[in-house]
Amino acid sequence: MLCIALNLFCHTPAAAQTIQNADKQSEPTIIKLSAPKSVKKLIKKHLTFPDEPFASDTAQAAYARKAKQEIKELLATEGYFTPVVTLESGVNGEKLILKVVPGAQTKVTEVTIEFQGDLAVETPEHHQRVEQLRRHWQLGAGEPFRTAVWEEAKAALLASVAEREYAAAQITSSQAEVDPATASAKLHIVIDSGPVFYFGDLQISGLTRYDQSIISNYAPFQKGDPYRRDKLLAFQTTLQNIPHLSSVSISIHPDIASHQAIPVEVILTEARSQQIAVGVGYSTNTGARGEINYRNYNFLNRALSMSSLLRYEQKRQLFSTRIDTIPDENNYLYSLGAKIERTDIEDLKTFNQRVGLTRERITEKMRTQVGIAWQREERQPAGAPDTTTYALALDTWWRYHNVDNPLHARRGHISEIRIGGGSQYMLSKRDFVRTYARHQHWWPIGARDVLFLRAEIGYTIASSRDGIPQEYLFRAGGINSVRGYDFLSLGVREGNAIVGGRALGTGTLEYVRWFTEKWGAALFTDVGDAADSWQSFKPSFGYGSGIRWRSPAGPLALDLARRHDTGTLRVHFSIAVAF
Repeated sequence: MLCIALNLFCHTPAAAQTIQNADKQSEPTIIKLSAPKSVKKLIKKHLTFPDEPFASDTAQAAYARKAKQEIKELLATEGYFTPVVTLESGVNGEKLILKVVPGAQTKVTEVTIEFQGDLAVETPEHHQRVEQLRRHWQLGAGEPFRTAVWEEAKAALLASVAEREYAAAQITSSQAEVDPATASAKLHIVIDSGPVFYFGDLQISGLTRYDQSIISNYAPFQKGDPYRRDKLLAFQTTLQNIPHLSSVSISIHPDIASHQAIPVEVILTEARSQQIAVGVGYSTNTGARGEINYRNYNFLNRALSMSSLLRYEQKRQLFSTRIDTIPDENNYLYSLGAKIERTDIEDLKTFNQRVGLTRERITEKMRTQVGIAWQREERQPAGAPDTTTYALALDTWWRYHNVDNPLHARRGHISEIRIGGGSQYMLSKRDFVRTYARHQHWWPIGARDVLFLRAEIGYTIASSRDGIPQEYLFRAGGINSVRGYDFLSLGVREGNAIVGGRALGTGTLEYVRWFTEKWGAALFTDVGDAADSWQSFKPSFGYGSGIRWRSPAGPLALDLARRHDTGTLRVHFSIAVAF
């Protein structure tokens, strides 16, 4: 095996000869094929050529008859119904010549699509849908008649009818009248839509630990709603993403007898209720890290999700715990959480304790959250007095996403807005209102490349930053901010430390060139600053290039960025591995 591998990869005369011989063997050794490029590849792919000379004229004639029949059948699938196939003797004892003249390719001249069943009832809605189905027919007049395209077009038409309301739709007749003399084809299809189907009861099986409401609350339809396949698929996708389940299968049996309330069959397998995950990672923002994450998806035997995280990073240490309810019938879930965190970033040490309650609603493209949290923060800026702040803040958060791929976006955008604040009259040290907005946009360029734009702006309305926890102020710099600057190094100087300011504005323009499906390179420029007011806001610039890798967990970036004012180069990199 070692010798074979060496011959394949070493550019030696022996290896070259091996490759040449392999190329020769890919061509017929007895028969030469003469055919137009439009059909030659198809014939070579499916027709078997002899490796040795024919034993007799009888054997040669038998092969010629067989080849002629197989080639006619092959070419018929591409719309050639009048081919001429001959096996001719070569000149001066050379190879036999299998000559193929495919003739004229058949073109579609007429398409007739008829409907029966409820869809054939004349109403403005039905008329509009029928016309739309006919417009989207895939094999129109003037196009070559190919068997594969004909079958795909029929399947796509049937799927379009059956995807909404008509779950039992079927093709009752399909005919392609081909006239070889004129190389024309007339197509005729009849589809019976059947009656309108309506969703019935959920028939749930496989649950032992949880109540059926954990499933029914996620259903995007009600009993009595008209059937839609996309809602079934959305329902299945949602259930596959909840941690309580390991497998999900959702289906219906389109029995016309029960079309007024078709049962929806939901077959489930429950996941383990408790999990422990250990992970390590590294980020140029916060350094090396290790973490332990514990999850219980049936906390107190009430299908509550409880998670606890202990994370140690060089610049940040964190312990948090949180309890989440399952979504109710209106798709709202509630969370109660607590967190203790220490940080030491840019000569600012903080010790924060926080407890909060939130209500969250997640739909296909929207996520909204309202919460109230109390926190106490001890600050130790190097070269400045220590302070203690506290705040009881009400927060609202709104996020809209519409991207083609959540992990590897190439087209679409994500927008988010957050507004929150506290008052001295309600357990806060200072009155303040924090506003923040962020937008990210992806545009596909060519077949693979991507242009990415990111912009964020924030401002905390208050008479002073003093007495406001760092979470409600702003710093910038590092990954996902202004590269070329250290993590959170852009802000307000207090003593020797950098602390949060009341104003923030940053932006990124990045072009990614993908050389393969997995690997690419990026050029980028970043701009932004964090300051105590817009008057003192001075944009900083960074730019550079990097390497991109589409990992199974999301895009990994290794960037070399240059700080514009000093020319300092910085590497920005992050990766995490769970095991």
